[in-house]
Parts: sequence; C-alpha cells; structure tokens
Amino acid sequence: MKEQINSIEKALKILLLFTPYNHEMGTVEISRNLGFHKATVSRILTSLTRYGFLQQNPDTKKFRLGQSAVKLGFAINQSISSNNIVHIAKPYIDELRDKVKETVVLEVLLDGSVIIADIAEGPGPIRIRGVIGDRRPAHAAAGAKAILAFSSPQTREKLMGKNLDRFTPNTIVQIEKIRKQLQEIRKKGFAVDNEEVNLGINAVGVPIFDLEKKPVAAVVAAGLSQAVTWNGASPIVPLLKEAAAKISAELYYKQSPSSNKS
Repeated sequence: MKEQINSIEKALKILLLFTPYNHEMGTVEISRNLGFHKATVSRILTSLTRYGFLQQNPDTKKFRLGQSAVKLGFAINQSISSNNIVHIAKPYIDELRDKVKETVVLEVLLDGSVIIADIAEGPGPIRIRGVIGDRRPAHAAAGAKAILAFSSPQTREKLMGKNLDRFTPNTIVQIEKIRKQLQEIRKKGFAVDNEEVNLGINAVGVPIFDLEKKPVAAVVAAGLSQAVTWNGASPIVPLLKEAAAKISAELYYKQSPSSNKS
C-alpha cells in the first residue's frame, strides 16, 4: 500500500510540473527536476499517457498535458460559472444574514456588468431596493466598487463607463476621486456605499476571488445608515471578509502570503 501511495504522489508531482505553462518535457528533464529515477518516471509517464493525462509529441518524444487534464480544467471552470457561484455562495450568504441581522446581497460580475445574483433579506421591516438581475452602478454600489477596485484597468474602464449618474448628493462622479477611493478599497479590502445609491441606506462590500485571483463577485451587507457601519466597533466588515474568504476558497482561490489580511 505504501508503495502504491508513493507512486500516486510521484504521478501527481509529475503532473504539477507541467503547470502553469504546459511546456513540453522529456523523461530525462522530468527525472532531473524531481529527482526521481529515470525508469520510475518512464513507467509513470506511460500510465499517465494511457489515461490521457499526458500526450506525447511523436516528433520530439516529449510530453505535455493531455485531454483528461483539459477535461478536469473544464470541469473546474464550469463549477465557478456565475450560476454555480450563486449555488456555492448561498449558504454563506444566508449564514451572514443571520449573523449581521441585515440584508445580504451577492453581486456577480457577468458579461461586463455587475448584477444582483442573490438576496438574503434581513429580519427588519425595511426592504432594500433591487431584485435579482438588476445591474449595479460600478461607481456607487458597494459590491460593484469592491469588484472594480481589484479588477484590471481594462475591466475598470468597461465597468465604469464615461457618463456617471448621480443618484444622491453623496454619489461620487468625479473620476479622480473615484480612483483615489479605489486605491483605498484595495488597501482596506472592502468598499462602502455611504448613502450613494439610496438616501438613508448604507452598504459594505467585500470582493470574492476565483482561481485566477480575479474578482468575480462581492458579498454585501446593506441596511439603514445608522445600523450598517464600518468603524472599528462594527462586526460587519470582519464577518463580510470571513464569508468572502470562504466563498473564494470554494472557487479555488488561494490567498498569497503578502495579501492584505486586515
């Protein structure tokens, strides 16, 4: 049994050697990189090729990842599609609603827009405006801003657009002010809507990341401005960050050691 486990571990190490760029490698190169005996590597390569995890170039005789590896990657991509993000996030969204006693919203980046994908209504009498499928203003909504702040410059330009609507006197529409705000969001790890979309309503949003470390969604707590705050005494931000981290982990995101943990 030990020998069998050892062989499996060696096979996995060989497969991982092809990440992230899938460069072709021969038996000798793999043996040298991993310190495995050439005969052992040759035997494992034969098995992995037989099951389609590797394929051999008939000209160079070197190996690269095969169709079975592609199918596994496709399965993971399918599991982190927008529909599955909702399915994955739902229990965390509901749990967070019960903890903060406020409405919790899942906002998802889809086809160049940020939309409401799920709503867990809080226990209070006030209902937050918005239904599933509604687009969120990237320069004003907390979840959209959280996604915007961690997106690429190209995505930011696409999400924000050129004509920024003012929804309340608090809405920021000056591009330079928004850029400074996005820098602050990246430092703190969360975004706020300080009555910027609806007067009397505050919201706090934290981004959710996928396997490629891209922001694909955000978890948001929203409610009356006196109840939803982000000062040091409020538990909302830590609870949002905890929920977002759990959902991100389900999407195979791995936080780097240097990432902001505040």
